[in-house]
Amino acid sequence: MGWHVTDRAFKPIDRQRYRNKMQRGLDALARMLNDGNFSFPHQQMGLEMELCLVDEHMEPSMTNLVVLEKISEPIFTTELGQQNIELNVEPRVLAGDSALHLEERIRAALERADDSAKDAGAKVVMIGTLPTLRNLHLDPSSLTGMSRYSVLNEQIILARGEEMLLDMEGVPLGDGPVERLRSYADSIAPESACTSVQLHLQVAPEDFAAHWNAAQCLAGVQVAIGANSPFLLGKALWHETRVPLFLQATDTRPMELRNQGVRPRVWFGERWITSIFDLFEENVRYFPALLPEPEDEDPVAALDAGRAPRLNELRMHNGTIWRWNRPVYDLVDGVPHLRVENRVLPAGPSVVDTVANAAFFYGAQRALTEQDRPLWTQMSFAAAEENFFSGARNGFDAHLYWPSLGWVTPDELVLRKLLPMAHEGLANCGVSEAARDHLLGVIEQRCKAKQNGATWQRNAVAALESRGLDRTTALSTMLSHYVHLADDGAPVHTWPLP
Repeated sequence: MGWHVTDRAFKPIDRQRYRNKMQRGLDALARMLNDGNFSFPHQQMGLEMELCLVDEHMEPSMTNLVVLEKISEPIFTTELGQQNIELNVEPRVLAGDSALHLEERIRAALERADDSAKDAGAKVVMIGTLPTLRNLHLDPSSLTGMSRYSVLNEQIILARGEEMLLDMEGVPLGDGPVERLRSYADSIAPESACTSVQLHLQVAPEDFAAHWNAAQCLAGVQVAIGANSPFLLGKALWHETRVPLFLQATDTRPMELRNQGVRPRVWFGERWITSIFDLFEENVRYFPALLPEPEDEDPVAALDAGRAPRLNELRMHNGTIWRWNRPVYDLVDGVPHLRVENRVLPAGPSVVDTVANAAFFYGAQRALTEQDRPLWTQMSFAAAEENFFSGARNGFDAHLYWPSLGWVTPDELVLRKLLPMAHEGLANCGVSEAARDHLLGVIEQRCKAKQNGATWQRNAVAALESRGLDRTTALSTMLSHYVHLADDGAPVHTWPLP
């Protein structure tokens, strides 16, 4: 969310002008796609990871600006909540031992950040939702004090016209009852509880649709085996509670519009695509602008003058529609390129788990794009969406639909079908055998153990509560063990229960 937004009120004419500028941007994008005006020298990947800050008691530490000042590295930046920071890893090629170097680089960066955070009395944590968050931590005053966050909050609340409702029914913890969260918020601050990993892959324009469709096919199994967000506001909810939380915490639709079938801004989508243009066109057609601040550039005139347009209106608008697989148009030194941004995964639990998740995604995605008969011609889009929500809710206990296999558990799907494909896909990307074996071996053992971050957290809290601890104490105790194990660096499938 790195936009520059002025802190001002928007007028009706601003929205009309912005809509016209976005349409001009679509016209320019269509011409660029037709003329082949994009850079694709080699396949590059990038990674962003949102992080939490806690104090010595495992409570959220609202110190991000102080911590960032002490870290003083441009790869770390702000996020929505004062208890959040973000790590941005520079793009790199997939080939060779790059993935192994990425693991080393992330670990070293986090160690430096953690050392700096200690000076502010804080600790850096990689986790999908911080289990010790309480309502008092999700007050509007907890938002980071920057105009882009305050204006976004104001516009979402204004569009909705009423408080946000967080309403989720969980999966029973052990033999316990179904737990339910029902809570209201008067800002988008609950969205800051969603800390994720975003994986970027630069692709050629003609290959974009295949890569996006493949990413949609993989979303359900990705979230099922990578879930790490089982608790929110003291309740045991979905294995990946980020999914319903993100949707509800940024929902601009009051109940009446939801009942009419108006699309949410946190969106899985509704169809397979044939071009990246389909997604940007949907953005303009279906979603009103939240931050209608047009710039002076005429994108069509820029093209006519031989320059690549910035398309700032389309890009800003795209940044306020949170697809789980998002299209990205970007410029580097004035040269345009396209990326698929995969937003499915939570942060953590460990660095090696994070990089293994990325390797599995990139490898399986590449293999799916190279099949003679694409998978998305064999299954409905609705089946991919159902897989996504089932995987988020139930984790390893989900049942996912897969052509040729029917209904299958995530571990069986990975071990029988997707892991060999991921090996093949990474090999075709030029990834070394050592990197493939190391990272995909983590995925294999996780699936055999059926233990990801969510199952470990849930089982740890159940074990602590069986010894007489109340939920609040069990959550903070669990998190303390989690932090220690994550710092040790071992993958989560090896973690013992407290």
